[in-house]
Amino acid sequence: MSHLNYNHLYYFWMVCKQGSITKAADALFLTPQTVTGQIRTLEQRLKGRLTKRNGRYVEPTELGQLVYKYADRMFGLSYEMMDIVNYSQRENLLFEVGVADALSKELVSAILLQASSGKDGLHFRCFESTHELLLDSLRQHKLDMILSDCPVSASQSDSLFSVKLGESTMSFFCSQAVSGLKFPDCLERKKLLIPGSRTAMGSKVKQWFDTQGITPDILGEFDDAALMKAFGVNSDAIFLAPSSYLNRMNFPVIHEVARVEELKEEYFVIFAERMIRHPAVTRICEVDLADLFHDTR
Repeated sequence: MSHLNYNHLYYFWMVCKQGSITKAADALFLTPQTVTGQIRTLEQRLKGRLTKRNGRYVEPTELGQLVYKYADRMFGLSYEMMDIVNYSQRENLLFEVGVADALSKELVSAILLQASSGKDGLHFRCFESTHELLLDSLRQHKLDMILSDCPVSASQSDSLFSVKLGESTMSFFCSQAVSGLKFPDCLERKKLLIPGSRTAMGSKVKQWFDTQGITPDILGEFDDAALMKAFGVNSDAIFLAPSSYLNRMNFPVIHEVARVEELKEEYFVIFAERMIRHPAVTRICEVDLADLFHDTR
């Protein structure tokens, strides 16, 4: 058997990863015609069709699935090799982290500080986005780790692994004292800011409203926790945040309206389940964060 052209195999692998020849061509900085021609050459070499159309998308044939399975292992190992080489050669160790925008930035910053040993010249590069988009970037080896409010599900767990770091009780806060109104009645009498329904906490708090028989007067929903808190601090609306926020914020007076023990925001670290992980990921997984998530009253 003659030598296999690994460039052709890589182009096929990218098409399967992206689900489209056009998207793969963009990622490879090539024209779609070039990518299509290279895949046809690979098909001639392997004596069979590798891809087929499914509406607007391209998916592998039965032969293509077999070839993709091996290609995914091969190129996954090549990325792992480059990660290890880069980790060992860099004077400043780059640590690319994805942060779910629904998480409290105060707690996220405290978690990330645990990753730095002070000896390896760690260089953070942080990105904020939704849980789903961050998972895509992690699968494409564009990130070393994700901090999110939910773990990887069974359908998302291919080559990804999650570890729960801790959880924080949630409280309702307001920039002004809520006097003359009992809790939770005040949630129906004053404007309320809550996490968006696409976030894990947004779903939890709406379920809590239902169990309490509360019809809240919602002023706004926010996927970005930092924006919601900034909005709350600069208005008289009640907003939801981790109970420890009161001890970490640098704003003027903030009043805790009530602490809700049933509502807990969970923090997970998600990473690729490779043979060797980024050393900063290992430190975060191994460090004791009990004090960080402990709510002081």
